[in-house]
Amino acid sequence: MSESSETLKPMLIGGEWIAQDDAAFDSVNPATGVRNYRISAASDAQVDQAVQAAWQAQRQPAWRDMLPHQRAAILRRIADGMDQNASLLAQLQMIENGKVWAECKAQVASAAATFRYYAGVCETLGAEVTPARGNYLSMTHYDPYGVVVAITPWNSPLTMEAQKVAPALAAGNAVILKPSEVTSSPALALGRIALEAGLPPGILNVVTGLGATVGRRLVEHPGVRMVSFTGGTGSGRAIAHAAAEKLMPVALELGGKSPHIVFADADQDAAIDGVIGGIFEGSGQSCVAGSRLYVQRGIAQAFIEKLVARAGRLKVDLPDAEGAQMGPIASFGHREKIESMVDGARREGAEVLLGGARPEGKALEAGAFYRPTILGGLSRDAHVVREEIFGPVLCALIFDDEDDLVEQANDSAYGLASGIWTADYRRAWRIARRLEAGSVWINTYKQLSISTPFGGFKQSGIGREKGVSGLRLYQQSKGIYFGM
Repeated sequence: MSESSETLKPMLIGGEWIAQDDAAFDSVNPATGVRNYRISAASDAQVDQAVQAAWQAQRQPAWRDMLPHQRAAILRRIADGMDQNASLLAQLQMIENGKVWAECKAQVASAAATFRYYAGVCETLGAEVTPARGNYLSMTHYDPYGVVVAITPWNSPLTMEAQKVAPALAAGNAVILKPSEVTSSPALALGRIALEAGLPPGILNVVTGLGATVGRRLVEHPGVRMVSFTGGTGSGRAIAHAAAEKLMPVALELGGKSPHIVFADADQDAAIDGVIGGIFEGSGQSCVAGSRLYVQRGIAQAFIEKLVARAGRLKVDLPDAEGAQMGPIASFGHREKIESMVDGARREGAEVLLGGARPEGKALEAGAFYRPTILGGLSRDAHVVREEIFGPVLCALIFDDEDDLVEQANDSAYGLASGIWTADYRRAWRIARRLEAGSVWINTYKQLSISTPFGGFKQSGIGREKGVSGLRLYQQSKGIYFGM
């Protein structure tokens, strides 16, 4: 596959590439401020067209009656296509959201592995024969919803799109993929790869545009039966309201303000590496970023000083520069939001232990760069401690004992992830069970597996993606009875 260099990127609807200049928008490279190209924005009529094309394709015997091993073969060919186009996919993500090259390449490999995982699940997952309570044979059958809308974020588009599209296709649905307007091209490239892999036209449609217009129209469309969304909690709440009006199921993977906990008996060097990776990888633009650091009082001062020194050596550079560890923020507007929140923290009395500013140097001044930042001296009620920043900003706090720690860690509207560093595994087990979080990492952080269910507590989301249950998420169960 060779990605065309057209000035206006078209959408994929019903197997056809459709350019729409009305309301088209720019893709801007956050590392340089230079426009990449323009992206088509779907009209209401084209949203309707996409939903109609998806339904027509999903109801065709070629897809509806396709045997699981045949569907799995297509998913594997999509994975092969991603591997064959790994450099292109990584390049598209890098120039649109500024992730460093090494991370972009790793995320292509992860996305391809996700398609292979769900090919395996699709081919081997069975249904249940249920215990009879009379003279009959009863069983569970799983049906696809029909047309599923997948709305993906800009921070990790390659992995997020695979995480939704692969299981939804494996479950037998047709999918309308609506990528973030910041990172549309990886989704368009995935659509092209899927067609070349033999996916029937209309089974995967890629509709681009702004979330407030195109995304809203898709969510509210009467022909859409299920929505899977990853993004901010505010947007997720709006989607949930719209879904309630339709009595439509949704999967929502939303924001986080994850506690990263270091006890006095922890391996401090390993913990520092984990804390740095947990907040500064991807410039902190991760839903599971460990943005609230809790250090036990006895080691707090020495640990934080060591952390600041090591984080201060991170290389902030152009994402394709050799050895770059942090690239730019994904957009100039988002950098302004981060700067505003750090300025607000200063007004609340925060001590800026590291960063809190743009990096110096002519090579980076045109991009949306921001230095790794560590804030101290904040109370648990500070705005910057309670609200998601989604950037490379760590709030350092102190705790005394287990009860104090759990109270502080759970004092949040969010509950997506958490990390614990301690040599005492009994303590780790006690704390892990008490934390209100969908994922708990012990003596590691940001280890993610496609085979393990993932999602949040509280305002961090509804439903679980990944794993076998990540396929069932896109199906509805039916009871079938045979009279004997």
